[in-house]
Amino acid sequence: MNSNELTDDHTKLCASVREAGELSLRYFRSKPRSWEKRPGDPVSEADIAIDELLRKRLYQDEGCDGWLSEESVDNSKRLAARRVWIVDPIDGTRPFLLGRPEFAICAGLTIDGRPSLAAVFNPATGEFFDAVKGGGARCNGNAIRVSNCSKIEGSRISCNQETLSQYMSDQQLQTIKLIKLGSIAYRLALVASGRHDACVSLHGKCDWDMAAAELLVTEAGGHVTIPDGELIHYNCSTPYHPGVIAAGPQLHESLVSTFRTL
Repeated sequence: MNSNELTDDHTKLCASVREAGELSLRYFRSKPRSWEKRPGDPVSEADIAIDELLRKRLYQDEGCDGWLSEESVDNSKRLAARRVWIVDPIDGTRPFLLGRPEFAICAGLTIDGRPSLAAVFNPATGEFFDAVKGGGARCNGNAIRVSNCSKIEGSRISCNQETLSQYMSDQQLQTIKLIKLGSIAYRLALVASGRHDACVSLHGKCDWDMAAAELLVTEAGGHVTIPDGELIHYNCSTPYHPGVIAAGPQLHESLVSTFRTL
């Protein structure tokens, strides 16, 4: 793929995700119809409408590209594609339905299983994050970097206390500022911007939860892996991963060492 083609795809991606964000606000705090795909896993008419919009805007050449979205029926043809669009129409549907501004529209392009383009948009707060592989990460057009925090003690970690309490002492926990937010992609974006020092989740995550947001963090100078420190590979037959740790390089190393006993 040449650089001009990637630039064109980036422009298309950002415009499409912005349009999807505008669409989401028509439903936000307006009591959209919703139901459960499975117990505890809600979806709404807004998720479906945004999925259809992004698919129409991004997935235009089925002969070359693949498509993987939380709200689309999976098609194994994507496994033969080098380029795959990976989308979560609304990451954080539960807070979206509760009227909390803790959700994000996420879309990214992976090439050979690794992220190359990313856009993560929280339309309720107006924060638009984007990244191009090798071209840095931005929030609302301004370059962002992960924090230089190097120690767990005193850090700002997006995680739940129950998770950390299994692996850290009470004394260590007392020094940490714990942050709870609904969307994992938005949490990763806040790590990329340096507002949070780290994000830890030891619960299973899917490609659409992380593909776009991972690129934000890595292009902002951070590291993103599964809890044992291994790199995440996308567009596999089962797009599922055992959690995520994201942080600046030194803090990431400390966190992976802490959780490696999993």
